Amino acid sequence: MSRPTAELTHLFRALKAPAAARALPKLADRAREEQWSYEQFAAILLKTETDSRDSHGGQARIKAARFPARKTLEEFDFAFQTSLRRDPVLHLGQLDFLAGRENVVLLGPPGTGKTHLAIAIGIRACLAGHRVAFKTATEWVALLGDAQRHGRLDDELTRLQRIPLLIIDEVGYIPFDPHAANLMFMLVSRRYERASLIVTSNKPFSGWGEIFGDEVTATAMIDRLVHHAEILAQRRQLPPQRPRPRPPAGRQNPRNGLTDHPRAPAQARTTPLRASS
Repeated sequence: MSRPTAELTHLFRALKAPAAARALPKLADRAREEQWSYEQFAAILLKTETDSRDSHGGQARIKAARFPARKTLEEFDFAFQTSLRRDPVLHLGQLDFLAGRENVVLLGPPGTGKTHLAIAIGIRACLAGHRVAFKTATEWVALLGDAQRHGRLDDELTRLQRIPLLIIDEVGYIPFDPHAANLMFMLVSRRYERASLIVTSNKPFSGWGEIFGDEVTATAMIDRLVHHAEILAQRRQLPPQRPRPRPPAGRQNPRNGLTDHPRAPAQARTTPLRASS
């Protein structure tokens, strides 16, 4: 190893830039062959390191978010879920709502892809450099309840407020008692116009009073959620019905076992045969 190479290796190690160190030999040869300027060489070498860090950072953020599965927008079956238009969904994947500190609400019965979309958008956010946290509604309530019991609820809400995107999955699957409903309201209220939420629910807004046990609390929460929000309502897609088989031209009379002609008068179809004398 030459002295300049050894010195560069030491410097890259000190800067904690392993990707740049690995790319250096080939990039240096290419720079000589193509006669790059010093500035061009430095820019390409540094971009190699930043791209590597972004990739590894995105994977670390995905792991920290604790998604229950890996989903992508490209995997979503728009042909099956025809109640959703492709363009608005793909636009959400551009993450403009995060910049505007807006919310996304996904409504629809079970099995319509709400959680899939929430995870896919969340992973897009992680890869774009944003921190994300995913939990079901009951898990968020349990987290906040534990913080409250230990006298640090306000600190926990402040910590969560610094995360650009929280995903609250499965609102409505289990009704909340008044205490749980109040904790959920505090979470939504604290993030209002400060940070984004993605919320999925199997209930329409008209049923949220039943979920939270109080129409006033539900209304206040909905107001804060939808004031700056994209709302996507999904419907269950029913399988196509098979055409019913056409009835035969004639039918058997259960009273006499004979086949009636469809044009025969009612009396002729129902009068049994009599033996002649």
